[in-house]
Amino acid sequence: MTDYEMMYILRPDISEEVVQQEVTRYREFLEQYNAQDLTIKIWGKRRLAYPIGKFQDGIYVLVNYSADGKQVAPLERAMRLSEQVIRYMTLKLPAKKATEKTEATPVKELATAEA
Repeated sequence: MTDYEMMYILRPDISEEVVQQEVTRYREFLEQYNAQDLTIKIWGKRRLAYPIGKFQDGIYVLVNYSADGKQVAPLERAMRLSEQVIRYMTLKLPAKKATEKTEATPVKELATAEA
């Protein structure tokens, strides 16, 4: 399983009920594709860095999950066809290093080693 992070921005003029419907829609979509460790955070309405279409604001939603990768294209297609989503992005996160230990060198030892 690979870890993914997806952020999408919903139109700012939709009601809270419609926001919950959209979040539920995409959560259920990911569950159909057997996504695990699904966490969803609704950041709320925020100012966009630049206008998207006629919108200056958007409702940000952050989703983190683990899956095999077959869900990315169909999910992004569904978002592209949705009138409520104005922007989306999915990132594949780097793999976690399993039990890798790094030894920290004290600052005093570094100073004497360089001298």
